[in-house]
Amino acid sequence: MDDGRVATPATERYAKKKETILAAATAILNRQGVKGMTLADVAAKVGLITTSVTYYYRKKDDLAAACFMRGLERFDALVTEADRAPDRRGRLLKFLELYLDLNRRVRLGEAAPLTSFTEMRALKEPLRASVQGAFADLFRRVRRFFEGPDFEHLDKRERNARTHLLLEQMFWAGSWLRRYDVDDYGRVRDKMYDILVNGLAPPNEKGESRDWAPAALPDPTPQSPDGQEWRETFLVAATRLINQRGYRGASVEEISAQLNVTKGSFYHHHEDKDALVVECFERTFAVTRKAQADARALGQDGWEQVAAATAALVEYQLSEHGPLLRASSMGALPIEIRHEMSQGYNRGSERFAAIISDGVAERSVRAVDPMIAAHMINSMLNAAASLGAWVPGVERDEAARLFARPLLMGLFTK
Repeated sequence: MDDGRVATPATERYAKKKETILAAATAILNRQGVKGMTLADVAAKVGLITTSVTYYYRKKDDLAAACFMRGLERFDALVTEADRAPDRRGRLLKFLELYLDLNRRVRLGEAAPLTSFTEMRALKEPLRASVQGAFADLFRRVRRFFEGPDFEHLDKRERNARTHLLLEQMFWAGSWLRRYDVDDYGRVRDKMYDILVNGLAPPNEKGESRDWAPAALPDPTPQSPDGQEWRETFLVAATRLINQRGYRGASVEEISAQLNVTKGSFYHHHEDKDALVVECFERTFAVTRKAQADARALGQDGWEQVAAATAALVEYQLSEHGPLLRASSMGALPIEIRHEMSQGYNRGSERFAAIISDGVAERSVRAVDPMIAAHMINSMLNAAASLGAWVPGVERDEAARLFARPLLMGLFTK
């Protein structure tokens, strides 16, 4: 034991049972959020009565906070091992390799579920501050991947943006890795690494990097039906609150208060909260679809199209009509609705993959795996919704350069 005491069968049983509870709670937390998780559900999953769980964790928030802290400890261990690599490329490759191996062991039932950190802010104080402080410590450790002589051209804001981008690529990979057999993880690692290091843009005729100058696209905000301009305001406010609090953390009362309407007025326009979340997702899909279609309509090569669409969508996240609804909100929806929304999200990925595939064929995009690249773009776009938390004061007109460019041009590109 860390404190020097000799482990006994009793302490070993205690530690083992605590780990079992944490694993069960993490699975429920990932699916139902902080508000949706109950001690009774966790107890039932591990074959205990609720009072037995309270012997280890007195309150639900204590258990949720412990799940977040354990998840951070596991990621911190990956960073510690990756940090031993001799150079920047080695650190990045090792980080990817370790994460994918951990994800593989989770899928095979050899390791406890990985923790989703999307609902940290749903914790009550002082637990929230404690967990967020630990997350900030992890963030600073990963930021060291972008420090040293090789990165003197980056200022702190640029390092923060790239750190946020890299971490979110890891966090969100779990949502699309299940499309692949665990036997294919080695190839996935290599393709992800190639994109993170080299981006999508091929060098120009002189062997130099292409310029980052994405074309401006029209505003992709969906047009409200005549006389229903209020609906856009309603959906934007609801999206912001759900992104902040999580699906279960954003109550009808809070949504109504944000909009300065009564609960009765809310239910006049929406059958229930599920119906509102579906409409927020449909709006998100419509914005993404419009940006992709407008990029296609440019009539330029695949690189110009993917750069224009991603830049427009990153900027949209920081606009008065943003952000878009984060994909994590799908996890708490009823299974039949979740499947439908997942299909809508996948169609957006497939459109990006089609643009990239066309670009590869005409050699305006490097020979990357189009579907993996599309998943990584969607991960980046999801993460852009919280870019302001890591790059305080970031302006809309600089967001794409800070956040989309490093993925499309490579994390190590000047």
